[in-house]
Amino acid sequence: MSLDPVVLFFILGVIGGLLKSDLELPKPFLEALTIFLLLALGLKGGVAISKSDPTSLIIPALVLVAGALVLASVAFVLLFRVGRLSRIDAAATAAHYGSVSVITFVVAQTFLSQIGVAFNAQMAFYLAVLEVPALILAAALGRRDEVNPGHWAEFTRELIFGKSVLLLIGGMAIGAIAGEKGVQPFAPLFFDLFRGVVCFLILELGVTTARQFPELRKSGVFLAIFGVVFPIGAALFGGALAKMLGFSMGDQALTAVLFASASYIAAPSAMRVALPHANLGLAIAPVIAVTFPFNVVIGIPMYYRFVVAIN
Repeated sequence: MSLDPVVLFFILGVIGGLLKSDLELPKPFLEALTIFLLLALGLKGGVAISKSDPTSLIIPALVLVAGALVLASVAFVLLFRVGRLSRIDAAATAAHYGSVSVITFVVAQTFLSQIGVAFNAQMAFYLAVLEVPALILAAALGRRDEVNPGHWAEFTRELIFGKSVLLLIGGMAIGAIAGEKGVQPFAPLFFDLFRGVVCFLILELGVTTARQFPELRKSGVFLAIFGVVFPIGAALFGGALAKMLGFSMGDQALTAVLFASASYIAAPSAMRVALPHANLGLAIAPVIAVTFPFNVVIGIPMYYRFVVAIN
């Protein structure tokens, strides 16, 4: 099977970063693309919700949240007991791995589209739901040893009104209220251009990944191994959980990817507020330099094959 162009854009970015090219997309442009991506995902999910019974999403959401909290707890124990990280750093790193990555989710969608596997747009709802719980748990785990922890009110505000959660939920609300007919005039912008926009963001993430390699070397071998092994285990757990919930094969694969992904948008901002003395460079290095590239290039097809095997 040929590589998806999205993956090739990522590899191009990594090459540019390793060669110390001046390849760098303007930050305001990247910010605009991120806003576009989050709104588009939210709109798609909202339209899907408008066609179904919203109450049918509640029980699966609760089960998935419980699963995410279990994974965040396991990550914390491994990082604290086995990796010998300080309690604060273990909590901050576990927050990243307990939350989810929007871009990894989108890459998984493009992979499934390329191979002709259907998935439900309602999965964007679960994406939004899974962003927050692990961040709250990690903050609680790390605050015991934090000398000057951030105020819960400020932390809660960051979670609720942070860009990713606000735009995803806001987009879903707009899509659910407007419905498919109401959103249709905007489809050429938000839906037809979606994959092209993703390529720009993936290109930049490739450059960012290459630049994180020196920081990863400082972090030691354990985090590099953790950045591959933990996502694989999380994906197997997530895929099995989704099968138990009766999800379709495409939705099982996306759930596996969500559980295997790690946040690098919401988590750093939240941990900067909740655990100001945490080493965020240490926390994000394995996410960007190991887990994200592994998932994009190798992990997503692997997780799909696992889903096929259990069905």
